[in-house]
Amino acid sequence: MDNHRGPAEYAQVLNVWLEKSMPILTPAGVALGFLLPGIFSALRPFVPWLFAVMTLSGAINLKVREFGLALRDPLPIVLVFAASHVVMPLTALFVATLVFRDEGGIISGYVLLYSIPTAVSGFIWVSMYRGDKALALALILIATIAAPLITPFTMSALLGTSAALDMPGIALSLVLMVVVPTVIGIGTNEISRGKVPRLISPWLNPLAKFCLILVIAANTAAAAPKVHLADPQVWIIAGVCVFLALVSYGVSRAIGMLSSLSPEKQVTVFFSTGLRNISAAATIAIEFFPEQAALPALLGILFQQIIAALMGRLFLGSRVFVRQKRRIAVKPM
Repeated sequence: MDNHRGPAEYAQVLNVWLEKSMPILTPAGVALGFLLPGIFSALRPFVPWLFAVMTLSGAINLKVREFGLALRDPLPIVLVFAASHVVMPLTALFVATLVFRDEGGIISGYVLLYSIPTAVSGFIWVSMYRGDKALALALILIATIAAPLITPFTMSALLGTSAALDMPGIALSLVLMVVVPTVIGIGTNEISRGKVPRLISPWLNPLAKFCLILVIAANTAAAAPKVHLADPQVWIIAGVCVFLALVSYGVSRAIGMLSSLSPEKQVTVFFSTGLRNISAAATIAIEFFPEQAALPALLGILFQQIIAALMGRLFLGSRVFVRQKRRIAVKPM
């Protein structure tokens, strides 16, 4: 037997197991949130910090040069914005109008859901599937900064309504979840010349996966009291949420392949288009729209990470498993 593995190597083995198990662990996070809402709703104030750990886990392996190169190539950024803020809002409007007809509140909820920027949690999926992490961070930053303009414009153009956004709150969340951990991570990597990332990444990577599961449980716990499973319309709304999410991943996969992007950039486009800052959409819907408008976002919270796990396994699974085989070699007995 192999008796020569150190703690860091066991942490790497744990990280690989977590990556393979995400299609199971993400539904487990949803189940925990539903079954123990009192416990996991208490984690809500810590969600930005959990996101910060997730961002740091990938940013600490980046260099300033890599981040700069991501910003210099506009094609992936343009593709993600076209898919996220033109194709998907129009698709959401068409499908929701077709299914719900005159129920304007629910239709508004779907359009809002697909007018909101990409999710910070997408970064951990990009990292897991060996995508372009620098590009992922750049997309999160640009999309969130542009949200106060893009989201109200999209809502106004498609529905004739406007959405007010909490700019100070968004800015503070962005700084905590993305900017600060990115600066710390890249700065640490540059100053230590890669020594610190090599030392702590084996521990930080599995920790980030646990953070994602806790975020899923916390968001589900917050949504659970408002989701009445006995109402048949809830299941229809949930079905449309799942359908639109699948369409979103299909669109992102298609544009990534047709545009001849590198495999790393295709992964980033895939998750950056497929995932949305769904908690922000729920908050805005609850505060500024009729009660029904919040249901697509609240139900979307329950399914978003599960669908991300399944779509990653379906479209990108071979990519993560090939890299895992290269990283961990079994020593002879």
